[in-house]
Amino acid sequence: QVQLVESGGGLVQAGGSLRLSCAASGRTYITFSWFRQAPGKEREFVAVISWTGRGLYYADSVKGRFTISRDNAKNTVWLQMNSLKSEDTAVYYCAADLRRTVVPSRKLEDYDYWGQGTQVTVSS
Repeated sequence: QVQLVESGGGLVQAGGSLRLSCAASGRTYITFSWFRQAPGKEREFVAVISWTGRGLYYADSVKGRFTISRDNAKNTVWLQMNSLKSEDTAVYYCAADLRRTVVPSRKLEDYDYWGQGTQVTVSS
């Protein structure tokens, strides 16, 4: 079992920055992803970092603005979000994949463990 606790969401003006955190307990060296879900839309992939820390992938919509990172000693993953836009408004979820694949998955269905979600609201 893995427990994920997110923090760091909030209200920010367009162009601003936020940093989301996700602390995991129960297992270490796991692949972490961030997904988001806007009102009336399906949950979508945002970013992933592999259990080694060497595999990083981003959705095209956030590439160059968001950065995912991790600290294995703290078993924590962060999502630094810069140059925020109104279309980034959503509930952001941290997710964990225990499979340790070479290429980390970007598919929602591959993740068995989810955090409670944290709201990010970007005002224009």
